[in-house]
Amino acid sequence: MNIIGHGIDIVNVRCIEKLVALLGECVERQYLTAAELNAAGFRSNRFQYLASRLAAKKAVFKALGGDGKQSISWQEIEIQRLPTGEPSVMLYATALEIAAKRGITRWLLSISHTRSYATASAIALQTKAMPSESETTYYSSRQGD
Repeated sequence: MNIIGHGIDIVNVRCIEKLVALLGECVERQYLTAAELNAAGFRSNRFQYLASRLAAKKAVFKALGGDGKQSISWQEIEIQRLPTGEPSVMLYATALEIAAKRGITRWLLSISHTRSYATASAIALQTKAMPSESETTYYSSRQGD
């Protein structure tokens, strides 16, 4: 198992609150996928949830090590919660292509938050020899994309 990349990020929850107050709920739709918005529901800690997902996506972006020539949308990185409670990473479009080219086959993701800050750490792993294109389908893709 090889570590391909590591990213860490911290987000100020109060800054997210101010951003949503200034720009409205379109901020959430810009940063979260439909599945993430659905999981957010009507939580009392909605801003902590948004900040933690944003920190996780930024950490994944850093771990991907994009070359800056390819633009990745926030919608291309989705943070899901497994039945065990463990966070997981789903990639789509350009983010998925970058991960496949770099040989990333697994993610370790940790997310934590307080009332003031949310933080996340993402480690991109290669668990076997570089996969062929046909072996990268387990990352999934949304229907209709």
